[in-house]
Amino acid sequence: MERLSTGNDIDRNKAMVEQLQRYGIFNSKKVAETMEKVDRALFVPDRTPAYVDSPMAIGYNVTISAPHMHAMCLQLLEKNLQPGMRALDIGSGTGYLTACFALMVGPEGRAVGVEHIRELVSSSIQNIEKSEAAWLLKQGSLSINVGDGRQGWPEFAPYDAIHVGAAAREIPQALVDQLKPGGRMVIPVGNVFQDLKVVDKNLDGSLSIRNETSVRYVPLTSRDAQLRGS
Repeated sequence: MERLSTGNDIDRNKAMVEQLQRYGIFNSKKVAETMEKVDRALFVPDRTPAYVDSPMAIGYNVTISAPHMHAMCLQLLEKNLQPGMRALDIGSGTGYLTACFALMVGPEGRAVGVEHIRELVSSSIQNIEKSEAAWLLKQGSLSINVGDGRQGWPEFAPYDAIHVGAAAREIPQALVDQLKPGGRMVIPVGNVFQDLKVVDKNLDGSLSIRNETSVRYVPLTSRDAQLRGS
């Protein structure tokens, strides 16, 4: 059965966002407004607890991140998600974070999702079509594409913001190349032990990199390896 937002869902989604704020996960008013608009229930499998602060399996050995990670990444990228800016979401999964990006950069900006599982691309587009970001998908400033996220999406580069939703062994050079001077990338890096790294590209093209927190993500790998679970 197709999942649609109800009044109760919207209230529960708002309560989830408010709880994350109370716990000190983030304090940005803009991030709160965006997460309240994008109902998480539309982006998780049916009959799953949409508003629990936990990652969830979405098939194909892929997960959707926990709400606190989405909130953290949105706040880390907020200054690079201003109206008119360009954002790239690697490993866009069910489309949740790409939809958030699209609402933040608005119709004059561009939000691009890249996912190498074709079935997830199709379902994520359906999810977005039921969400507050549907008009941006129709208007064309929001798109979800089938591709190898390790190669980025050169068509709309350079990007002010890049988010990577899977752990790389090292920061892919293609993504560095597609990051705009003054831009920021948030990417988990590591194998068994992973750090969420914040990568700022300075105006001279050099990089400033810091660790934000320890994390646990699925690996950034090829489609075949993803499906094998290796």
